Amino acid sequence: MLAQKQAEEAIVSNDHEGKEEHLQENDEENTSMFNVKNFLWHGGSVWDAWFSCASNQVAQVLLTLPYSFSQLGLLSGILLQIFYGIVGSWTAYLISVLYMEYRSRKEKENVNFKNHVIQWFEVLDGLLGPYWKALGLAFNCTFLLFGSVIQLIACASNIYYINDNLDKRTWTYIFGACCATTVFIPSFHNYRIWSFLGLGMTTYTAWYLTIAAAVHGQDEGVTHTAPTKLVLYFTGATNILYTFGGHAVTVEIMHAMWKPQKFKYIYLYATLYVFTLTIPSATSVYWAFGDELLNHSNAFSLLPKNGWRDAAVILMLIHQFITFGFACTPLYFVWEKVIGMHDTKSICLRALARLPVVIPIWFLAIIFPFFGPINSAVGALLVSFTVYIIPSLAHMLTYRKASARQNAAEKPPFFLRSWTAMYVINSFIVVWVLVIGFGFGGWASMTNFVRQVDTFGLFAKCYQCKPPKPPLAAAAPPHH
Repeated sequence: MLAQKQAEEAIVSNDHEGKEEHLQENDEENTSMFNVKNFLWHGGSVWDAWFSCASNQVAQVLLTLPYSFSQLGLLSGILLQIFYGIVGSWTAYLISVLYMEYRSRKEKENVNFKNHVIQWFEVLDGLLGPYWKALGLAFNCTFLLFGSVIQLIACASNIYYINDNLDKRTWTYIFGACCATTVFIPSFHNYRIWSFLGLGMTTYTAWYLTIAAAVHGQDEGVTHTAPTKLVLYFTGATNILYTFGGHAVTVEIMHAMWKPQKFKYIYLYATLYVFTLTIPSATSVYWAFGDELLNHSNAFSLLPKNGWRDAAVILMLIHQFITFGFACTPLYFVWEKVIGMHDTKSICLRALARLPVVIPIWFLAIIFPFFGPINSAVGALLVSFTVYIIPSLAHMLTYRKASARQNAAEKPPFFLRSWTAMYVINSFIVVWVLVIGFGFGGWASMTNFVRQVDTFGLFAKCYQCKPPKPPLAAAAPPHH
């Protein structure tokens, strides 16, 4: 208990000093009582972290959940959302515990993190060694890379429903250039207003989907036959696994907090709010359109075009820009550390150094423009390890020795109070996700993904677009 108390005091002291330095800098810049820049730009509170987690968890995936329900069926869709939401919250808790353990050990060595953002692979390196660092770096970076790709695809898919004069590939070029401007946002401290607005946008979109589908009513002859095929069932399941696996940026969000030890249950509270968005919207749209969703991975494509839908599309576009920044910022940090630019204070120099990260994301979005299937593939092959398996294994290995458990910076949560129970839960998550998520989910999602490539081809100009209108029939020749 003494070691835990000392570690917490060291971290609190360090964070307090950091906050004081930050406030002092602001006072020097602006001595007014109310600093607008500080209010909008610099965030490190518990509420900032909650908004970041909730905003980052649901973006374009909100539009693909009805598609997943058409593969899974209503009951499985709701139950799997609740299950993966709880499991995702647990592994986010594990990541926060490991971060605190790593940071407390470094604080004892008088390491200063003033100009350094701690990342997940560094936590693994400090606690378990270089092999785990390489594993965490590979999975996390690849997941964030494809997470950014998905945001670009989603932008092009959504704007097409407002303006179909340009094909989706052309829209991807345009939004790739727009999203590249995220290189100017220094860190997660600076997402305060964006996180707040982002959550408001997804809240509007979710309730628009719910109400619009209810007002539209059921299509004539609508059918709800799911689940029908194992391939479709496990594809839908892995999309939901992906939905609640948005905490590849947990460590960066924690590090941006003034008191990161308060993060423990923030992700759970964020998930509970997200349930109020995802379950009603997916249920309502699936009820209205049923099996027709199997060929429409974006829910916008089936809802009538009007001002409410256009507003939802525009808000989701803005939110996807924000989510692109969320996914890309950790990649920017990694790249800066590789090229030795992480300590540079000039925003313009750092932005220039970050640009090479955006180019491959742009290119991949043009090669694989498959909106729903790529979500499932990323969920099965990357999220399963990054978000569920690696944190569970890392926690078990970090505290495998009695001395490590005795001197742990964070003890088991109040509702368990047992290291054995934690090991049981972690072991269950590893086995479940490895077999169901990675095994069956990987087989199903890759089968579906390859089918999309065979059907539409790489570099598809307009994936799941309406077929072009046939040319007007030529005038009939005069009758003699």
